This record gives sequence, C-alpha cells and structure tokens, in this order.
Amino acid sequence: MNKISVVSRAQRLFACGLVGLMWILTAGCADLLPKPAPQPSYYSIDGIGNTARTQPVAASAAPTLVVSPPRAAAGYDSARMLYSRSAHQLEYFAHNEWIDTPARMLAPLIVSAVENRNAFRAVIPTPSAATGDIRLDTEILRLQQHFGGGRSHVRFTLRAYVVDNTTRRVLASREFDEIVPAASEDPYGGVLAANRAVQNVLTALAGMCAEAVAGWQPPER
Repeated sequence: MNKISVVSRAQRLFACGLVGLMWILTAGCADLLPKPAPQPSYYSIDGIGNTARTQPVAASAAPTLVVSPPRAAAGYDSARMLYSRSAHQLEYFAHNEWIDTPARMLAPLIVSAVENRNAFRAVIPTPSAATGDIRLDTEILRLQQHFGGGRSHVRFTLRAYVVDNTTRRVLASREFDEIVPAASEDPYGGVLAANRAVQNVLTALAGMCAEAVAGWQPPER
C-alpha cells in the first residue's frame, strides 16, 4: 500500500469520525434546549340553544330596558379559567383560557335572553346614546370548576338588579346560583358545564326581568 492510499484512508476515517461526533453533539444540544411551551386552548361561553320566545306585549305598554355591562367579582375579571380543589382556594388552569373575560362574553347573551321574552319595547346594551325606562345591572360572583369529593362540577353565581330609571326604585333583585355536573374530569368538561349553567341562569334572569315589569306603567308627563 503506498503512502497516498494510507493518507486518503486516514482522511476518510477522520471525516467519518468528525461527522459522527457532530451528530452526537447536535443531538445532545437538542436535549439541552428548552422545549416550547404548549399552546393554550381557548374556549367560549355562548350558552346552549335559544330561550323560547314568548308572546310579545303591546309596544305602547312595554318599557325599554337598558342592560349595563356585567361586572365581575375579584378574581373573575380575567380570561384565565378558574378551578378549585378545596374550599376558599382558587387555582388557574395552566394551558386553558376563555377567549375573553366572562363578563364580556356574558353581555350579548343577557341581551339575547331578555329579548326572547318579548317583555320590552327594546333591549339596549350599554354604552349607548339611547336611554331606557328600566335598567338591568348584573355581577358575576362565581364561575369555577370544582374537583374533589366525586364528580367535578361547575358553579355559576350571578347577582342581578332591575331598576326603574325614573324613580330609582329596585323592582326586583335576585342571586342566581347554578351547579352543573361536568361531563368529563378536565377543562373541556367544565366548559360544557359552564355553558349549560349560564343558559339556565339566563333563562331564569329573563323571566325575572319580565315579571318585574309586568305591571309597569309609563310615567305621567
């Protein structure tokens, strides 16, 4: 074997060894690099189905309702999804969020639910330049999934006031508290239960609003 052949063979072996070493180093570095964080899943609250429409009242006898933007108690004014495993302790799901805050998602649903009762001449969300005879104020007190003690469930609590804008008199007030079992022990099961709880509460809320103005008379001019 001549000297050139020996050198060429040594070069090839060196090149192969270098490639192998680079592959090992690359694989090792890849293991050391931080892994990308999982992308969050986003969910909406849009209720389930539509509240059945009732027979409309005469337009001249119906007041106009102004719906104030829903407020939220501390901790519930975020798009992050809350859950609990023990009393008085709230936690956030790491990779599951609402597409918006519960209050902003709830606002158009309240308007639709009350409109379907046909108890008002018009239902106007605020902010708006229009004025109304009656005002509906709401506040989310609780919206969370609870784990522990068997099947998980979602609890949704909403406080509501129906106020006469002329006299400033509270015509009706109520705290709605709905508990719905989750279909599965995960955030998605909680989302389905939350939508059902919201629908049940909004149906009852619309009924309360209709009853509160059943005997309403326009103010004397």
